[in-house]
Amino acid sequence: MKSETYAYSNGVTNFLGYLARPDTGENVPGVLVVHAAPGLGDHAKLQAERLAGLGYAALAVDLYGNGEIGVGFEAAVALMRSLQADPAVHRQRLRHGLETLAGLPDVDAERLAAIGYCSGGMGVLELARSGAPVAGVVSFHGLLETPMEAAPGAIESQILVCAGSADPMVPPTQIQAFAEEMSRAKADWQIITYGGAGHAFTDRAVDDLGLPGFGYDERADRRSWLAMRAFLAEIFG
Repeated sequence: MKSETYAYSNGVTNFLGYLARPDTGENVPGVLVVHAAPGLGDHAKLQAERLAGLGYAALAVDLYGNGEIGVGFEAAVALMRSLQADPAVHRQRLRHGLETLAGLPDVDAERLAAIGYCSGGMGVLELARSGAPVAGVVSFHGLLETPMEAAPGAIESQILVCAGSADPMVPPTQIQAFAEEMSRAKADWQIITYGGAGHAFTDRAVDDLGLPGFGYDERADRRSWLAMRAFLAEIFG
């Protein structure tokens, strides 16, 4: 496996992503990794490396540009809300990241997926809602609300949502509304709910924040990763 900081640009903003891939020289499926609210940090980079270990080329995107990181909860939320305030720009940056991944050497552009965490989970669902050419998306403890619901027949991706039953950011009403939206859109979707898991259950560092309802959960982390592995194996055949 080899990894590196990967600079890319959309002609307006410069981005500092993180690329990890097998050192085989063979064409492999590509997986986009979308970070949580603070920006592209250690958590998303680790997931990219783990995916490379499974044989995928993984590009962890930098949605804010220039590697910007929100230090502390309030700064992270401010960055997230600033980007999400313009849904078109949000989707464009996600789509550009996907196109960047598809254009990389040794990446099979016909076999692409995307995974995301927290606000990044919302991001990969926005990719799916936009009709992006991605075989599947996986949202880990991601926000399920959207400013632009999917039109019937618009979603080309299979969808896996991994949620925590005790996540204050994603209450049962939000999960139900998402399920209804996906059914109206005639999407191929599934939701796995992990009992007792709170927000950011895959991130070991989240406990340091001391926020109610946020916390690492080893079982939910392990089980959701296994679910993702099976999902990717299915969509890539």
